[in-house]
Amino acid sequence: MQKLSANIKAWAAELGFSDIGITDTDLQAAEAEHQNWIEKGFHGEMDYMAKHGTKRTRPAELVPNTLRIISARLDYLPPDAADSKAVMLNGEKAFISRYSLGRDYHKVMRSKLQKLCDRIQAELGQILEQAGGFEYRVFTDSAPVLEVALAEKAGMGWRGKHTLLINKDRGSWFFLGEIYTNLPLAIDTPATNHCGTCSSCMEVCPTQAITAPYEVDARRCISYLTIELKGSIPLELRPLIGNRVYGCDDCQLFCPWNKFADITKETDFAVKHGLDDISLLDCFSWDEETFKTRMAGSAIYRIGYEQWLRNIAVGLGNAPTTDATIVALEKRAHDDSAIVREHSAWALTQHQKS
Repeated sequence: MQKLSANIKAWAAELGFSDIGITDTDLQAAEAEHQNWIEKGFHGEMDYMAKHGTKRTRPAELVPNTLRIISARLDYLPPDAADSKAVMLNGEKAFISRYSLGRDYHKVMRSKLQKLCDRIQAELGQILEQAGGFEYRVFTDSAPVLEVALAEKAGMGWRGKHTLLINKDRGSWFFLGEIYTNLPLAIDTPATNHCGTCSSCMEVCPTQAITAPYEVDARRCISYLTIELKGSIPLELRPLIGNRVYGCDDCQLFCPWNKFADITKETDFAVKHGLDDISLLDCFSWDEETFKTRMAGSAIYRIGYEQWLRNIAVGLGNAPTTDATIVALEKRAHDDSAIVREHSAWALTQHQKS
């Protein structure tokens, strides 16, 4: 099993994974933390975070016979993307989280994980059959899985104060994926925490969503507000969102460990349609067909056209006052969608105040 673990890591590298770690299924400590987070209501409207009971924290309940979890890392920071901080500081631009500038990571990661499982089966088919067969299931942010806790136990990094995984040599600009398997593979040593006294992520969070070290109130998090929340964005939080129309990278942009981050070698994560440096007014002018065409294959497609316009309306409410901005908002104030009308009307009032 020691040799097989080493082989799996070598095959994963050939497939383009940035790193692989292996751990057991014991998430007892993480279970208590997760339950406490749920009881505080910090998951907001993400009901799926609570409805699976202990399946999220007890892997063998989710996938019977699971003995090990193979945790995979895939870097996503695209080459040649516009400077994130510069875009974020330009009120006329639409800031889009850097993980979503290219192809939907769910598809890319899942395909690679499946290819890794196919390789294991092809290389060791007969041996594994004699030992009872190779059982597995792959996950990419698609089921009740505590991916950060598993990756930390697998030695791939530590859970930062912003709750994302940080790798000492590669920062945090990466995706995680998992393979649950019945193979009793050799496990890796858990990572140790290196945040120390640093609190940069907590200090720069625009909405102060990081309520304590290692704890995020999703109801205040801009990623939640622009992606997960389907209704109206709370009034008091709209001015704090600035021009962030899909996700928020502040806590990563100011994390000192990200000076070690690697540019991705995965071509699927290259910037598409100029989304790294696009204007709010340009995005706001798209009709639904344009949105669907340009966002096809992107993670952004999942939020839908109406929510996309809602987010941009908030961005325009926080943008510099120009004639073009007023005209665009006045037009959307009569949109067919009630949610778009509401947020466009709010944006207009912001400009009237100025």
